[in-house]
Amino acid sequence: MLPSHPVTEQNTLAGRTIEQASFAIIDAEAGPHSYDPEEWAVVRRMIHASADFEMNGLTVFHPQAVTAGLAALRQGGQPLVADVGMILAGLASTRLQRFGVRPHQFIADTDVSDAAQTAGTTRAVQAMRKAQRLGLLDGAIIGIGNAPTALIELLRLIEEEGVRPALVIGMPVGFVAAAESKALLAAVSLVPWITVQGRKGGSTLVVAAIHALLALAESDGGAASGTQPTASPS
Repeated sequence: MLPSHPVTEQNTLAGRTIEQASFAIIDAEAGPHSYDPEEWAVVRRMIHASADFEMNGLTVFHPQAVTAGLAALRQGGQPLVADVGMILAGLASTRLQRFGVRPHQFIADTDVSDAAQTAGTTRAVQAMRKAQRLGLLDGAIIGIGNAPTALIELLRLIEEEGVRPALVIGMPVGFVAAAESKALLAAVSLVPWITVQGRKGGSTLVVAAIHALLALAESDGGAASGTQPTASPS
């Protein structure tokens, strides 16, 4: 039986009511902003996930970010590469299945750990290199919420090896190289990106941004061609 509501919304009426009430409070309390309606849908969901109104202003978009993200989702079957498993754990599988999104993360793989030990790098660096070897970065949505070194390595792959993700959601949190890696991302013109200025970030914000894009894609064109709606549990 198909759901009577979009797959990218909460499964129950009670859940949807609470979520919509939360969005209304955010809209009322957030104050002025310069985001367009689709960008605001992303920022609002990030505020909803974090209760941090500083996301209004700290969140920055490449001019083509939302357009590129929606195009990738509507194409269907695109990979989503995350720096850590926490991002994949936070994403609703029914929402990913709606668009045939193929999620991947490699930081826990034994060969990645071994390569990091041998090369004297982080596992996050080697995980991005593995994703590249497997041909998963081109055309992908990349979500980085934990490891600045993953973002820095991805930027190297973009500049030096011609990797072209569809969209980079780069929001690593922390005190060592986090703000700096995001500043580097914000200077990139070769690929679209969404980032958060400064030290704030995290996997929760990446998940929220992806869920917002999935909701926009469903409301603005439906599921990807060839994918089937998936029933949601009651």
